[in-house]
Amino acid sequence: MDLVSIIIPYYKKRRYITDTLKSVLKQTYKNFEIIIIYDDDDKDELKFIKKLVNIDKRIILMINKKSLGAGLSRNKGIKKSKGRYVSFIDADDLWKKNKLELQIKFMKEKNLLISHTDYEIIDNENNILNYRTARNFHSISDLLKSCDIGLSSVIVEKEILTKGCLFVNLKTKEDFVLWLKILKKNIKIGGLQKNLMYWRKLSNSLSSSIIQKIKDGYSVYNKFMKFNLFKSVFFLFLLSINSLFK
Repeated sequence: MDLVSIIIPYYKKRRYITDTLKSVLKQTYKNFEIIIIYDDDDKDELKFIKKLVNIDKRIILMINKKSLGAGLSRNKGIKKSKGRYVSFIDADDLWKKNKLELQIKFMKEKNLLISHTDYEIIDNENNILNYRTARNFHSISDLLKSCDIGLSSVIVEKEILTKGCLFVNLKTKEDFVLWLKILKKNIKIGGLQKNLMYWRKLSNSLSSSIIQKIKDGYSVYNKFMKFNLFKSVFFLFLLSINSLFK
């Protein structure tokens, strides 16, 4: 049974992190390590997090000297990780208990280096708001118009997370850039059409900030994809339109 490294950046999610960890610790697939990266300049919640770390010997805590953001924090977790597989879950999301087991089986059967799954969108009270279906992505053009991959559903073989293929320094859309980088390497992203996680949509989260998403969306196309102004604005428009239906 291959080791899975589970990366969790933490920033002011005290209300949810306990349930998130419980959903990971209840996995039917037991060979994993959990790496929590504390990414808050305010250390008021650090004592609370340290207590959670003591719940299970498989939990490792890293503390950033200064806040780096979720993407760069995940990169630190990846560097620390020892697993063949790396999996991501944000500190307010939830997994179903057979997520790792079914997804790793799927990846081995299909000979995949990276995969994602269906997921349900929930609010702060766990009410179900919407549903997303996973699909296969074979090329950049398949994903370019809309980021349809739930970060907390992704499992990837660590071998493809090289220096040039990690999360970028954006407040949002940092995962979108990584998936595009992976597709640029001609690595297929497989979609497991099973609902194995819950993504929490919070009104005060960075991902809900329209202005921030527009700025970062433009950076995806102009800075990282090297598109010119016109092409960047065109794809940003498509991305924004598609996000309205999410």
